[in-house]
Amino acid sequence: MRHLRIVLAIAEAGSVTKAAAALGLAQPALTTQLQRIERILGGALFTRDRRGVLPTPLGDLVLARARVLIPAVTGLRDEASELITAGGPARYRVGATNGPIVAGLVRRLNDAHPGGPVSIHSTWSENEVARMAVEGRLDYVVLGACATPPGGLPPGLTWQVVSVDAVWVLLNERHPLAGRDEVGLGELAGEQWITAPGDGCFSECFAAACAREGFAPRTPTEIDASSAFDLVAAGGAIALCQGTVRSAPGVVAVALRGVPLRWRHLLGWDPEGPAAGPAAEVFGFATEAYLEIVAHRPRYSRWLESHPHLGVQKAVTLLHRPSRPGFLGRNDPMIA
Repeated sequence: MRHLRIVLAIAEAGSVTKAAAALGLAQPALTTQLQRIERILGGALFTRDRRGVLPTPLGDLVLARARVLIPAVTGLRDEASELITAGGPARYRVGATNGPIVAGLVRRLNDAHPGGPVSIHSTWSENEVARMAVEGRLDYVVLGACATPPGGLPPGLTWQVVSVDAVWVLLNERHPLAGRDEVGLGELAGEQWITAPGDGCFSECFAAACAREGFAPRTPTEIDASSAFDLVAAGGAIALCQGTVRSAPGVVAVALRGVPLRWRHLLGWDPEGPAAGPAAEVFGFATEAYLEIVAHRPRYSRWLESHPHLGVQKAVTLLHRPSRPGFLGRNDPMIA
């Protein structure tokens, strides 16, 4: 569905540059995603000239299907949610991007409210889940961001910071730096980088951090988290990762000296909607889920002891007042 939405956005905008602006993406990032989609489908979807883009026959076929499938799937999801929750007990519809605390949050909600339906909408797009919360199609949003509050999201949501974490680097266990407690970002200047898919500012923040170290990094390759572990274990690249990253055979996570990049876990909801009542309880569950993850990551737990300003944060509510509809969102791609 994400691929179909991208193809449709490019066709409607008439150019990759205009579509990137509408989607809140950097133009090179959207070009890379289009190339990936074309590889998956086995052919070019658009022809390009000075005036913009035109769909190929294969592009016309994909667009015809997209214009049917996207509204159908969206309608199915909305109608199913209404049917399940109509007249029933309290509902907990959670939208989430890439992050480790969602499973623990959902388990705690199910344990505390066995009669209340809990549903998860997972996506790469921070923009998508925030919009759904504003429209009343989700109750809570769990996402990651470089900044607090996250930039470019719709007004009208309340945000609380669950944790602020360091970005680490995932190395092959035979990498020359794998045995170190920490490495300088500049020591990795010649490496091939990989990240999880995303549509926001993290790549720019990463490039800025590298510039402060005096080098320009190779453009990171986007790849799903499971494949990222395999690629790092095979020695083909290194990955930007959350400090809470799980262990896996053949790889090791190492701290970046000086914490040049940070990752924030945020919980959001509509302060004027039904989710506002249980929000304190849900935030507590999210915090417990994070602490459970840290407890199972002894190396990161020890590291946090010497960095007390990171980890769980005091509950500071950040309210975005409603202004006007329409927004561009951001997501920060990193291996969880």
